[in-house]
Amino acid sequence: MNTPDPSSLSYHNACLLQECLKSKDLLKGKSVHARIIKSGLHFSVFLLNNLMNLYSKTGSFSDAHFLFDEMPVKTIFSWNTLLSAYSKRGKMGEATEIFHKIPNRDSVSWSTMIMGYNQMGCFERAIKVFDKMIKEQVTPTQYTITSVLASCAAIEALDIGQKVHSFVVKLGLSSYVCVTNSLLNMYAKSGDPMMARIIFDRMGYRDTSSWNVMIPLHMQHGQFDLAREQFERMSERDIVTWNSMIAGYNQHGYDIDALGTFGNMLRVSLLFPDKFTFISALSACANLEMLKLGKQIHACIISSKFDTYGPVGNALISMYAKSGGVKFAQKIVEQSGISHLGVIAFTSLLDGYVKLGDIKPARKIFDSMRDRDVVAWTAMIVGYLQNGLSTDALELFRLMVRDGPKPNNFTLAAMLSVSSSLTSLNHGKQIHASAIRAGQASSVSVNNALITVYSRAGSINCARQVFSQIHWFRDTVSWTSMIMALAQHGLGEEALELFEKLLAAGIKPDHITYVGVLSACTHVGLVEQGRRYYNMMKDFHKIEPTLSHYALMVDLLGRAGLVQEAYDFIEKIPIEPDVITWGSLLSSCKVYKNVELGKVAAERLLLIDPDNSGAYSALANLYSVCGKWEDAAKIRKLMKDGGVKKEQGISWVQIKNKVHVFGAEDGLHPQKDEIYKMMAKIWEDIKKMGFVPDTESVLHDLEEEVKEQMLRHHSEKLAISFALISTPENTTFRIMKNLRVCNDCHSAIKFISKLSGREIIIRDATRFHHFKDGLCSCHDYW
Repeated sequence: MNTPDPSSLSYHNACLLQECLKSKDLLKGKSVHARIIKSGLHFSVFLLNNLMNLYSKTGSFSDAHFLFDEMPVKTIFSWNTLLSAYSKRGKMGEATEIFHKIPNRDSVSWSTMIMGYNQMGCFERAIKVFDKMIKEQVTPTQYTITSVLASCAAIEALDIGQKVHSFVVKLGLSSYVCVTNSLLNMYAKSGDPMMARIIFDRMGYRDTSSWNVMIPLHMQHGQFDLAREQFERMSERDIVTWNSMIAGYNQHGYDIDALGTFGNMLRVSLLFPDKFTFISALSACANLEMLKLGKQIHACIISSKFDTYGPVGNALISMYAKSGGVKFAQKIVEQSGISHLGVIAFTSLLDGYVKLGDIKPARKIFDSMRDRDVVAWTAMIVGYLQNGLSTDALELFRLMVRDGPKPNNFTLAAMLSVSSSLTSLNHGKQIHASAIRAGQASSVSVNNALITVYSRAGSINCARQVFSQIHWFRDTVSWTSMIMALAQHGLGEEALELFEKLLAAGIKPDHITYVGVLSACTHVGLVEQGRRYYNMMKDFHKIEPTLSHYALMVDLLGRAGLVQEAYDFIEKIPIEPDVITWGSLLSSCKVYKNVELGKVAAERLLLIDPDNSGAYSALANLYSVCGKWEDAAKIRKLMKDGGVKKEQGISWVQIKNKVHVFGAEDGLHPQKDEIYKMMAKIWEDIKKMGFVPDTESVLHDLEEEVKEQMLRHHSEKLAISFALISTPENTTFRIMKNLRVCNDCHSAIKFISKLSGREIIIRDATRFHHFKDGLCSCHDYW
């Protein structure tokens, strides 16, 4: 654009227009425009370009376009001014039309298009325009390079960024600090920190932006000392520098250092915190539950009249909710409005209410939220689960499937945990179907949860199918879940075979995997293998045994009749044995009638948990088994005098999505007459088949006939009778029981399975029993 003589009227008007542009004074600019027309200078391309520039940059877009259309002669500046106006407004469709009409496009034209796409987030398009620019042999400028490098950084396109770097070297643009900073940023964000460090070290001049790229890069890679060292070396720091240090510490769990840096900034810097500073500082307070300091920062925000809506308000809500100030968090929600509540803040608030055991206010907020994404729905569902409200969680999940966003793998894994806790096969299958519809069927976390759900619901075959479907994506949890499932179902040898395959695949087992392995050995009595795997865990995989491992070893030895060895093992445990460990020994003492060690185990157990009804019952039963009726009576009197209530044995079965619960001698079920009639008939039939009631299982000094009647009405037998009259022939049904199945029930159910031609699956307190054709999967070892 040719500039007129400084003494001319055109030059004077151009200067006036530049002043109007600096002050954004559109009204004054229009008066200058009127003066230009009166002076007869309205055909001056130089002035018209200046007027177009003014109108486009002060928001008077239609005036700029009108001027362009009326221009008798259009220079490249005219075209680029109009192109820039459209590009900056995000109207890339119109900008593209103008771009293609420009007769002789220069580097500014191409750069404007690249910057426009970059600002709109269309990074791939920006890179394509740059590629075409190079093919048309238009030389890029430093502005072109910085824009295209920003696009490469945004999509982590390292290979393209490296090619752009070669142009920088070829064109000699490395001396521009803005270009070098853009290269630093591209390499830092595209996964090549080493190259970023090389470029930084070679820079002859570094500005604040150069350091601001490197500090978060060091933080990201855990090099906090190096980040701190470079921070200290800086001669001038801006707010971005301080925020990089504070956020870096906060995001990596160094919250004390984050707050220390925040305090230093307030003391030694003239800079005032911005929203990012406050958000990081409040996050650090939340993580450390420092309510007092959080309140001080809140006071600082209020005194500075900082906007507490949006991100800062959400950070305040999170801080109060996590630090025990839920009431303050609730007050901010009420003041700022739920519409401004972010998902992270809502999740923190929900956690706060969960800790208080009050989920209703959280649900009220959830129902009022305007933008409830999948994270918010999942958080609410998990909140219900953490409060033990499985039914509410299921209802909300159904609502989510019907009206909400598509569940993700976290939602589905949470819901599958509900199904596993409810041991509901139908619920598990429904959520499995939801996972398939939501496109999460290949999610490892979802499939791992499905293995657990199917296993706990008694369907080991479905668990196997899920495990086989994720053949290429199995992680340690997948293998462990399947090993645990097989162990619970008494398939110990298969579980150990799977463990050996895990080792052969080069996957490292963790402490939970070994819980499954030792459990498998325990359930099938593989003592020597159990010893070998226990030693492998300690010596080869260097996993320190936990109380779970110790308890399983005691159980393994005790079940095999090695009761004294089990006791000696306990005495060598380097940590205090827990209730489960002593309970395992006590159970074995009862089976093998070892009164002396049984007394020791019960006494030690009651020292830990004086109100443990199981210990009293087990000791009383041990005395009864050994015929020591007076000692058994004394123990039961101790229970009564101490107000210790025996845990009642119950069994339940789900028929047509309804759970039916039974106790021993249960007379509450509406179909009790049919149930008792069916049980009486079964009892007579299986006795004819050779079943002999185990009256020794009744640990009371009673007549044989009374004992037999008590055995006939055990909870699992009543549940089985109900299932037989409520389900079609030849169908499998599943019974759940809260205590260990007794010898008599175990023997009776084998006969019932043969009599009815059904597979009956029983899950008791320790494992699954699959009864079929008169046999049990446990081979009578449980």
